[in-house]
Amino acid sequence: MIPGTPRPGTRGAHFSAVETTTFEHDRIASAAAAEACARLAPDLAPGGTEALARAAEVAQIVGHYDPDPTAIEGTALYALLGEAALTEDQAASRATPEALQFARSLVHLGRFDVSAQWNVASSSPTVLSGAQAEALRKMLLAVVADPRLVLARVAEQLWKLRQAKHLPDAERRRLALQTREVYGPLANRLGLAHLKWELEDHSFRYLEPAEYKRIAASLNEKRADRERYIEDVRAQLASELGKAGVAADIQGRPKHIYSIWRKMQRKHLAFEQVLDVRAVRILVDDVAQCYAALGVVHGLWQYIPGEFDDYVATPKANGYRSIHTAVLGPGGKALEVQIRTRDMHDRAELGVAAHWRYKEGGKRDADFEKKLERLRAMLQPAGTTAEPDGLLDRVSATLFADRVYVVSPRGDVVELPDGATPLDFAYHVHTSLGHRCRGAKVDGRMVQLDYRLKNGESVEIVTAKEPQPSRDWLVESRGYLATKSARAKVRSWFRREDESDHRALGIETIERELERHGAQRLVGAADLAAELGHANADDLYVAVGAGDATASQVANAIQRLQRANAPEPLPTPTGAQTHASPASATGVQVMGVGDLLSSYARCCRPVPPEAIRGYVTLGRGVTIHRADCANLRRMREKQPDRVVDVAWGADAEQLYGVDVAVDAYDRRGLVRDITAVLADAKLSIDRMNTITDHAERVAHMTLGVRVHDLRELDGVLQRIAGLPDVIFARRR
Repeated sequence: MIPGTPRPGTRGAHFSAVETTTFEHDRIASAAAAEACARLAPDLAPGGTEALARAAEVAQIVGHYDPDPTAIEGTALYALLGEAALTEDQAASRATPEALQFARSLVHLGRFDVSAQWNVASSSPTVLSGAQAEALRKMLLAVVADPRLVLARVAEQLWKLRQAKHLPDAERRRLALQTREVYGPLANRLGLAHLKWELEDHSFRYLEPAEYKRIAASLNEKRADRERYIEDVRAQLASELGKAGVAADIQGRPKHIYSIWRKMQRKHLAFEQVLDVRAVRILVDDVAQCYAALGVVHGLWQYIPGEFDDYVATPKANGYRSIHTAVLGPGGKALEVQIRTRDMHDRAELGVAAHWRYKEGGKRDADFEKKLERLRAMLQPAGTTAEPDGLLDRVSATLFADRVYVVSPRGDVVELPDGATPLDFAYHVHTSLGHRCRGAKVDGRMVQLDYRLKNGESVEIVTAKEPQPSRDWLVESRGYLATKSARAKVRSWFRREDESDHRALGIETIERELERHGAQRLVGAADLAAELGHANADDLYVAVGAGDATASQVANAIQRLQRANAPEPLPTPTGAQTHASPASATGVQVMGVGDLLSSYARCCRPVPPEAIRGYVTLGRGVTIHRADCANLRRMREKQPDRVVDVAWGADAEQLYGVDVAVDAYDRRGLVRDITAVLADAKLSIDRMNTITDHAERVAHMTLGVRVHDLRELDGVLQRIAGLPDVIFARRR
C-alpha cells in the first residue's frame, strides 16, 4: 500500500487524510492499469478501443485502493473479456493464471444483482426492502473466494455510475438503486470508504436530483475547495498539538452530499444546522491526551454551545467511546472534531460500535459481524494484520459455510441454512407454496426435491393446484427438509387434514366405552376431557382418535368419575333402626331393611365395583340396579321410599353375570377364537347367540358370561377386540 492511501478497515478509511501523495498514488495506479491493459491487449479486436478504456478505468479504481498486481490485471482482463475484446484462448496465453482465475470469478460474481423486475420507477425512492438488500449483500460476500473480488465489483459499479448520465432515466435509476441499497453499504462494511462517498453521491444525484442540486448549491463551494480547507485545518491542528506535546494522528474529510442529506433527514435539520459538513478526527495514545487535545481545540477555536458529547467518560450503550465537539473553525465555518485513543478507534471500527452499524442501524447479527471483521482484515495490506499468509485465498469456505443464498424467480434473495433443499426454499417463501410443491428447477434444470442448494443458484418451484404434502418429507433420513420450521409446517398440515377423521374415531371410541361401562347418563364427554387434562370435549375426541389418549385411559377415567358421581344414599327415616344384613346369596348387602331375597336386574346387570342401588319389589325381594340405571331412575321418581342402599359383599370368588356384544367380519374359526379368549381368562359362558348378516358378511354375537369384577371384564373385552376381523367388543 502506497503511503497516504487510507488503510482499509479503519476509521481512517472514512476520514481519509487529504495529502499530495494521494494524487501521486492515483498516477501510479493509472500507470499500473495502463501497463496491464497494454500487456493483455496489444492487438485489440475491431471496436475494442472502448473496451480498453473501460478496462483501464476500472483497474485504476482498484489500483487506487489496493495496488495488488493480480487484482489490477484480473479486473482489466474481466472488462476485456466482458466486451469480447479478448478471447478465452488469448486471455489464457497473456494473463497470469491467478489473474485469469480472478477474472472468471468476477464473471460469476456479476450474475448477482438487483433484479430488473423490481419497480425502480416507483414514487417511493426506496423500493428494495431492507431485508432484501441485506440478503443480497450477504450473498455477494458468501459467493466470493477472494474478498478483493468485492473491491473489483464495487469499482465496476462506480465506473457504471460515472457513465450512467448517458443512459435512459429508468436504467439510470435502477443502477442508482443497486448502488444505494447494496453496493454503498457493502463498501462501507468492508472499509472501502474511499469509494463509498462517490458511489452514494452518484446514486443520490440520479434518484433525488432536486435534493442533490439544492444541497450542492447550499455548499457554495467545490469539493476541492473543501478538501483544501480540511488540509489547512489539519496543518494548523498538527502545529498546535505539537507545541502542547500531544503526539497525534489527524485525519479529516469534507462530508459528502448524500451523507449531509441523510443527516438532515434523520435528525430533521436544516442545512445550516449540520455542523459536521467539515470534520477532523484526532487519534492519540491515551485518555489523558484525549482531554489535552480537547483543550488545544477549544483554545484554538470558539466552542459551539450544546454540541459537546463526552462518550469517553460516559460510553454509549454499544461500547462506543469518543469525544465529540463542534467549533467555529477558520473563516467562521462550523467544524466537527472527534478525539479518541487508537484503541478506542479500533474498537469502534471493528467492534459492536462499528461505524457501519451506527450508520445503517438494524438488528445485529453477531456471527455475520465476526465474518465481516475477518474479511476487512484480509483486505488490509501485508504487515497490518495478524492473519496468517495464504488465508486470503481460503476465506469463502470457512467464513460462510453455514449459510446459503439463492434467488427466487422474482429476483428476491433468500437466506437459508447450509444443506437446505428446494422444499426448504418453498416453505421459506410461503407455506402454501411448500404444500403445493411437486418439483423444482435450479438454474433452469429439474432437480430432485432432496437436492442441496448452493450459493447464487436460482430456484423455481413447480406447483400443483391443490396442496398435497407427502409424509415422506418428514422422514429425516430421506433428506427432503433441512429446516425445523419447514417440518413443523408439514406436520401442522397433516394434523389439520387428519383432525376430522381423528374426531370421528374419538367420538366412536368414547361412546363405546361409556356404553360398555353403563355410564352414558352419569359421565359426560366434558367431564372426561377435564379428567384427562384436555381443554374441551373436542380436543379429547381428536386426541383419542389420533392415539394420543388410549381407550384404556378413557375407561379408567370413566370408572373414577363413576365412583365420584355415584348418588348419595337416601336419608334414613326418623326412628328407623339401621343395621346391615349378612351377605345374601347374590353377594350384596341390603342396608336398613333386614334380610331380604335379592336378585340382579336384567336391564343393567351391575358388576363390582360399579355403584349400585336396591329396589324393593312386591313379592320378589330386592332387585339390584346400577346407580345410573334409567329404569331405577323412573321407579324412584314414582316410589322413592322403595329405593334402598346396598353394597357389594366381601366374597372375592363371587361371579356376576354380564352380557357382551361382539360384531366381527364373518370367517371360519371366529367363534373358536372368541371362546378361546374366554377360556384363557377362566370365564364360563352362560349362553351365546349369533346372527350373521350374509349381505354384509358381518356376524352379530351376544354372549352371557360370568366375571368377578369390572376390571376382569375390561381385560377380556380388550383381548376380544384385538382379534383379527373383530369390529368391536363391548358390554351390553
